Amino acid sequence: MPGPLDGFRIIDLTAMVSGPMATMLLGDQGADVIKVEPPGGDLNRRLGKTRNGVTAIFLTSNRNKRSIVIDLKTSKGRALLAELVATADAFVQNFRPGAVERMGIGESAMRRVREDLVYVSISGFGETGPYAQKRVYDPLIQALSGLASIQGDRGAGRPRMVRTIIPDKITAITAAQAITAALLARERTGRGQHVRLAMLDAMVALLWPEGMARHTFMSGASRDRPIAQDLVFETTDGFITAGTVSDSEWEGMARATEHPEWLDDERFRTSEGRVIHAKQRLAMIERALKNRSTDDWLERLDAEQVPCAPILTPAQVIEHPQVAANQLVVEGEHALVGPIRQPRPAAIFSETPAAISRQAPALGEHTDEILEELGKSAADTSELRSAKVIR
Repeated sequence: MPGPLDGFRIIDLTAMVSGPMATMLLGDQGADVIKVEPPGGDLNRRLGKTRNGVTAIFLTSNRNKRSIVIDLKTSKGRALLAELVATADAFVQNFRPGAVERMGIGESAMRRVREDLVYVSISGFGETGPYAQKRVYDPLIQALSGLASIQGDRGAGRPRMVRTIIPDKITAITAAQAITAALLARERTGRGQHVRLAMLDAMVALLWPEGMARHTFMSGASRDRPIAQDLVFETTDGFITAGTVSDSEWEGMARATEHPEWLDDERFRTSEGRVIHAKQRLAMIERALKNRSTDDWLERLDAEQVPCAPILTPAQVIEHPQVAANQLVVEGEHALVGPIRQPRPAAIFSETPAAISRQAPALGEHTDEILEELGKSAADTSELRSAKVIR
């Protein structure tokens, strides 16, 4: 049974992670995603250790796509792209602002080809302003959005980066949702539109509910602290996390750790007090949890209905019984690298299941196939190849 986006065609000119992951999510849900690459291909094809020319980061952010190589510096290449766009529902690009207009593939040019096209522009900082033309990578957004400061050492005040590319991935998820919404609106109105999304905007919006809580109310100074804390506690043989928000959970923590006197401490009688005095409260819990094993504490905390979990290494995640029960990690075969594992699409649809139907393509792997769908003859394709319009 096809996925929920079956029948929609996406032209994907994106590179790196935010754009490719967004279109991959659409491909997981059944869209026909055609990845249009320059002769050198997406930089992520070469970023990191390769196996038979394939990198893990490219493989796991470009599945469920077909690849065609078109040299858009040539007029014939741009004309060929226009033919593709004429068959498409959405066009996604993440060049720096202004680049697509200089290339002749901006919104107005593409809309002349397909009037109801959903045209999507993903940028780093936005299309105007002092940072609009800066090169961008994930750490810059972590810095400018406030994420690095929120992650910072509370004592020394040194900012810290999250050791995974959160802004890229959040932008991808936001973009995929926005594209789907724009396609839904087009189904209702018959009109396409331009969807613009900056990584900075996606990250600040994500952080705001608790990370920027003290800046929500504009009248009067707020000393609200971020709700999220570094809930990492060492045991005799590893690390766990455990959190208490409600009164009943705090009471359960006191019972599990055999510290009933905590319940008589005026500082911790209310949720507000436990947030205000979080530093002292967490230090007490940290000292209490050092004297037993991870399994022992998890059993005790679970018995008292205190939210808790072991802190796993990436290798341990794959083997964890809850991950196994969810059938989250799936194995498959890639033509170039052999056996691989990756997560299945996260959302489970009861009637239109998402699926991994294609592994990430080799550079230009589907060029001839896609051109044949456009009605090109073998002679036409040979001529384009000789002229180095396609590779």
